[in-house]
Amino acid sequence: MTFLLTEDQEMLRETAMTFAREELPITHLRTLRNKGANGVDPETRQKLAELGFFGVIIPDEPGGEHFGLVGLGQILEAQGRTLAATPVMQTALIAASALQLGGSPAQQAEWLPKIAGGETTFALAMDESAHFNPLGVATEAERNGQGYTLNGMKRYVPDAHHADMLIVVARTFGEAGDRHGLSLFLVPADAKGVSIQALNTVDSHGAAHVTLEDVMVPEGALIGAADQGADVLEPVLDRAAIGQAAEMLGSAQAAFEMTLEYLQSRKQFGQLIGSFQGLQHRAAKMFTELEMTRSCVAAALSAVDEGKDNVAELASIAKARASDLVHLVSNECVQMHGGIGMTDEADPGLYMKRARVQEAMYGSASWHRDRYARLNGY
Repeated sequence: MTFLLTEDQEMLRETAMTFAREELPITHLRTLRNKGANGVDPETRQKLAELGFFGVIIPDEPGGEHFGLVGLGQILEAQGRTLAATPVMQTALIAASALQLGGSPAQQAEWLPKIAGGETTFALAMDESAHFNPLGVATEAERNGQGYTLNGMKRYVPDAHHADMLIVVARTFGEAGDRHGLSLFLVPADAKGVSIQALNTVDSHGAAHVTLEDVMVPEGALIGAADQGADVLEPVLDRAAIGQAAEMLGSAQAAFEMTLEYLQSRKQFGQLIGSFQGLQHRAAKMFTELEMTRSCVAAALSAVDEGKDNVAELASIAKARASDLVHLVSNECVQMHGGIGMTDEADPGLYMKRARVQEAMYGSASWHRDRYARLNGY
């Protein structure tokens, strides 16, 4: 099956690739890293907003561009190539999807234009342990006279240290591990009772632990129906996994090209190391894995836009393959560069560090293989 971009999507891809190459090169991440910015980059956020990148999956009526998830995938792939730290994943993909899939008309009218215009950024506060576990939520949301009171802690929340709003996954019924009883809430990051502990992450993108102590939110903060939050959360996480796979594809492609260039320029024993058959075989392995993963990601992106009923399966295929790919290519990139690949001044190490985070985000390869098996009754 062939997946072709529309003319508008192709133009968006070219714009995204050019922007990432010229405005967000790997040197930009190094500059932020050396400043201790922890992924916080207001200037880039403003430029992304001016390009309309935050609104690509939002229909035109609320102010978005609406290129679909295929279009947003091109932006994420471009940013993956240069390891760019931006709010696009959390805000333009996850938050916009959650509001479109479960938000009330009032919530959509208020927040979608602000997302599209880059006025407000979001972070999904879900996990409570060191591993991805969407149903393992123990954070409590108890009804009070005017809404809900939230108590609990969220661990490693990407973008929470500089987000304006949080989408908090809490339990209004049952116990951790139950699908029924989850609910999603819009919570201002500066609300009373919200504490945010910024984390310095190995990939220099940053994240935070979020503590909720008697945080009061009104009834209108609930996204979707109470106790039925999993019906919104699961398709949102499918989209997140697909978007993450697109970003990982970009990272792997850039690391592969960097490695290929080195193989064609580095000499050893009087010969280009790219002439060694053993290294040629390893390069061919990376190339074939890249092409297979590209097809998986394209299929998953298209399935969301076309409303197909196998999005969950394709999301798990794309994320599992992309996780394996970025692990392989980042390792080979470092190893084939030899000793220099291990130095902090060289780029291969940055790609390997980011790869380890990407692999864990929104489910590891093994998590998604297990899920795919469950979905198919194995």
